[in-house]
Amino acid sequence: MSVRQSLLAILDQGPCYGYQLRHEFDRRTGSTWPLNVGQIYNTLERLERDGLVARGDADEQGHVYWEITDAGSAEVSEWLSSPVVRAQATRDELAIKLAVAATLPGVDVAAVIQTQRRASLSQLQSLQRAKYAGSDPEGPEELAWALVVDSMIFATEAEVRWLDHTEQRLSLHPKHAMGLELTADRPKRGRPARAETALAGTERG
Repeated sequence: MSVRQSLLAILDQGPCYGYQLRHEFDRRTGSTWPLNVGQIYNTLERLERDGLVARGDADEQGHVYWEITDAGSAEVSEWLSSPVVRAQATRDELAIKLAVAATLPGVDVAAVIQTQRRASLSQLQSLQRAKYAGSDPEGPEELAWALVVDSMIFATEAEVRWLDHTEQRLSLHPKHAMGLELTADRPKRGRPARAETALAGTERG
C-alpha cells in the first residue's frame, strides 16, 4: 500500500492538515488500513524534503496546512497512470512456511495446511459477512469500502485455492523423499547467486 502517493493524491485536491489527511484517507479506503497521525506527519516531512509538498501557515486552531507542489502533482499523475508492479522478490510468509515445513523430516505438512485452511476459511467467512457501517449505503464511501473488502475476499479465496493446490502437489511425493537433512557442505561467504526464473526470462523477452 502506497501511503506516500495516496496522501499526495488527496493533497492534489486541496491543502489539508494532518488529522484531516488521516480522515480523508480513511474515507477513501473504507477505514480498512488505519494510519496513525505519527505516520502521516513522518510521510509529510519526507514529501517536503523531496520537494513534493510545502508546509503552509497555521489556522486559528493551530492546524498546519500542507500544500502540494507542481512536482507533487506530476508524481500523482504518474502514479495514477502507471500499473502497480509487484516485486518478484517479495517474501510471502505462508509460502516460505510451507516450503520449509515440506522439507523438514518428521513434520506433518498436511496438518500445517489444514490449520491454515481453517484460519483462511474463517477469515473468508468474516469478510463475506461484513456489512458497511456508514450512514450512506449508496454513497462513495461505501463504494470505497466495498472495493477494498472485495479485494481482500478475492485474495483470501486465492489463498485457499493455493492451499488446495499445494496439498495435492505434496500428495504426489512420498514423505521420505521430501525431507532434507542438514547438509555437510560448507557454503562460501557472500550472497548466493540468484536462480533464474521463468518470470525473469519473460520480462527480458
